Amino acid sequence: MAKIKLTKGELKRQRDALKQFQRYLPTLQLKKQQLQLEILQQNTLLEDRRQSLAKKRQGMDSWLGLLGQPGIDLKPFLAPTDLKTNFKNIAGVDIPVFGKLEFASPEYDLFLTPLWVDAAIEVIREVVILNKEVSILEEGVAILRGELRVTTQRVNLFEKVKIPQAEENIRLIKIYIGDQMANAVGRCKIAKRKIEEIVLEGAAA
Repeated sequence: MAKIKLTKGELKRQRDALKQFQRYLPTLQLKKQQLQLEILQQNTLLEDRRQSLAKKRQGMDSWLGLLGQPGIDLKPFLAPTDLKTNFKNIAGVDIPVFGKLEFASPEYDLFLTPLWVDAAIEVIREVVILNKEVSILEEGVAILRGELRVTTQRVNLFEKVKIPQAEENIRLIKIYIGDQMANAVGRCKIAKRKIEEIVLEGAAA
């Protein structure tokens, strides 16, 4: 710990710093709580989307083999053309929120293409959309966790270092100033007594 000046000016500086720390700490603690709550909510939503994705994939297993038929190429209809993403602000932190994933309109010969192709395109697109939503949710949770880690470090710094340090500095300075004042009073009394003795001696002479 750096050596502090044992002066009244330093006492004021330490008191001002302590007030700042005590005023800022509740804001950090509130931010920490908000981040923890949002991470919990985002994780719940993420788990829901992961389960939906797993169910969709399981449902596809029974007909995935059909995609290998000659002349069936769904790739042009499954590539996204536009992703719309919004942002949500949580305790001063922006996280991405899935908006919409757009695809090109399917164009193929209805007479030459099997009837199940439309349904296959729709289901696979739903899987692609869920994949993207899961990815964006994971990104958001990672951002929130990073911010929570930094905020927690700051809360700990204020609670365990800055505030106790300022309080201890104030205590030490007050003790020193108190001792100095007591010594000054003692010196004044001694000086006064000596002056009185000199005056008395002069009067008796």
